[in-house]
Amino acid sequence: MYLSSDALASPLVPYTAGLTPEFVAAKYNLPLDQVSKLGSAENHFGASPLATEAVTRTLGRLSAYPEWSARVLREKIGAKYGYDPDRVVCGCGETEIMSWVIRAFAAAGDKILMHEPCFPLYHKIAEAEGRVPVFQPMGEDFKFHFDDFIEKIAPDVRVVFVTAPHSPTGKMPAEADVRRVIEAARDAVVVLDEAYVHFSGSEGYIHLAREYDNVIVMRTFSKVFGLGGLRVGFAIGHPRIASALMRMKPTWNLGQLQIAGATAALDDDAHVAKTVAMIAEMRELVTGAIRKLNRFRVIEGSKANFFLLQLPEGYDSTVVWGRLLAKGVIVKDGNIDFRGIQGRFLRIDVAPRPHMERLVAALASL
Repeated sequence: MYLSSDALASPLVPYTAGLTPEFVAAKYNLPLDQVSKLGSAENHFGASPLATEAVTRTLGRLSAYPEWSARVLREKIGAKYGYDPDRVVCGCGETEIMSWVIRAFAAAGDKILMHEPCFPLYHKIAEAEGRVPVFQPMGEDFKFHFDDFIEKIAPDVRVVFVTAPHSPTGKMPAEADVRRVIEAARDAVVVLDEAYVHFSGSEGYIHLAREYDNVIVMRTFSKVFGLGGLRVGFAIGHPRIASALMRMKPTWNLGQLQIAGATAALDDDAHVAKTVAMIAEMRELVTGAIRKLNRFRVIEGSKANFFLLQLPEGYDSTVVWGRLLAKGVIVKDGNIDFRGIQGRFLRIDVAPRPHMERLVAALASL
């Protein structure tokens, strides 16, 4: 393979994926069942049982190419949320669809607006594609500051990212503010990322894709449905947006197992309800227990399956990340994973009680 000198000299830093429990157990000589993975927002109840059954039934069709547009999955998504399937696109995770949006609606040198901190692939994809990320800092109060955000929507801002709930804080923007952004960005495409919306206690803002022609709402099967290993996401938007993205889509980006598993998961209301109830209960329990330690600042208002934690003065998140790792607790290090919160922040997943007890004990021992 030939790589140009420009590519070899690129300053781009790839996304940092979470460590596996198997790696941590082996590195620190720990029993595997004594390792808590709290850094990737995965479903600790595992995959949707209905999805698992559907994938198993589909194993006999592995020799056949899938229908190129994932039509059966798009029809199921459309029926569930009340949209024509031609307004639905499916990707290999939300992140693949994000890359299509940036390529389709922003030219090289155009600007992509987002909060700081944010899901790092917003700006990493933009940078890799030669687009220019523009950041609205949330500041020490971790508020959205939408007045300032909207002021940054200039004519050369072509794509605007809004996350509901936001990562890494878990905060949910108000619908009125989301509408203000959409209306201010009529000449751009507003990407409303709802990867964690099931945990918010709301139906989210998917209905806005019906009201506005410059909105695309993205969701994933990786979180509440427990299908991170299958890599499936979807987006719903105006037909002109969906049509443009379908032209960007690799022909067979989703395989037979992905389509079958995701389609079945949409019917698994029991798995979703069980997961959401556990997250709501444990989120309150673990953040309350951490507050009682009187050493850490929990960033209030998380509506996701994680929360953001600020360490005391004099602590470094990378050092603490390593010390927690040695105790079998995997979290996200703000120094590595999120632009704009370097120094003393960790993003930590909510999980069943044994994992939360292990986390609190590890924090108390620092």
